[in-house]
Amino acid sequence: MKYLRTIQAILAGGLILTACSPNMANDPAAATVTEKAAVPVRVETLSKTKISRTIDYTATVLPYEEVNMAPATSGRIEKIYVENGDRVSKGDQLFLMDRSQLYQLKLQLASLAKDLSRLDTLLATGSAKQQQYDQLKTQYDVTKTNVDFMEENTLLKAPFSGIITGKYFEDGEMYSGTPTTATGRSAVVTLMQINPLKVEVAVSEQYYPLVKRGMKATVTADVYKDQVFTGTVFRKAPTVSSATRTFIAEIELPNRNDLLKPGMFVRVSMDLGEVETFVVPAASVLMQEGTNIRYVFTEDQGIAKRIEVIIGKRFDDQLEIISDNLSEGSRLVTEGQSKLLNGDKLEMIQ
Repeated sequence: MKYLRTIQAILAGGLILTACSPNMANDPAAATVTEKAAVPVRVETLSKTKISRTIDYTATVLPYEEVNMAPATSGRIEKIYVENGDRVSKGDQLFLMDRSQLYQLKLQLASLAKDLSRLDTLLATGSAKQQQYDQLKTQYDVTKTNVDFMEENTLLKAPFSGIITGKYFEDGEMYSGTPTTATGRSAVVTLMQINPLKVEVAVSEQYYPLVKRGMKATVTADVYKDQVFTGTVFRKAPTVSSATRTFIAEIELPNRNDLLKPGMFVRVSMDLGEVETFVVPAASVLMQEGTNIRYVFTEDQGIAKRIEVIIGKRFDDQLEIISDNLSEGSRLVTEGQSKLLNGDKLEMIQ
């Protein structure tokens, strides 16, 4: 009887709770999920503007050519004819290596030349075989090649006009082929061509079709505030770096009065002509926190759509933006964008 009264009490309590509670299934207000309110924004329709495209980069001045002059084999250095800072012309002698081996080869060559001459006479009279003559001729040709090689590699000459920027040995020292330069290469002297010079600029891949050989570039150096140098693009890399999304443009730079020196910091500006692009209020372009990613929001059927962009040229409070996902007629959010997330519902205000 005790257990029966307990069950009856529980059932009675359940009936009371049921009577006091609203019917959830029949209450529409309770079943409705609260939706996020539409964000009020202002938008403007994108259209392209014609601008003068000028790109600016920083770079380091480089020698037009640079060679670390070294002999083909190790040996004693007989004489170095130049010093650091000396200017040389193409063909000038730079240094002389020991020529003992060359002199021996020249004696062998002279002897072979005599033997070959005698054998040629015997071959004409039928007293010698053609095979014997051919063998001696081959030996002569090989020795002659070795003599020419030793001539070139024991007396080294300047391959172009320039300035000596490094001398690493003195007369009489042994050259062993071990690294001697700052770049880890082996050399007796280093020769640089400093007029003209060159500048290598890493240009964004978006400008690849616009940068062409023969294009002019303006170069300025901080150390010469009132000097402007004009260079010419003479080479463009055939590939784009997948890591940096840039390509190298090489600029030949006449060195007026030899003012510029390799290693100097310069600023490079190139005029790419007039182009049509999107120019928008700078405030409409946002940056993802902790990154260098820039993006904007557009309105698409009342919904916010986030689009990543590349920043181009700045015009006071206006910015050029570049993206394959933008087109003329797109509706750009210009106010209220800082509160948006991708996919938010928008309410357009005047």
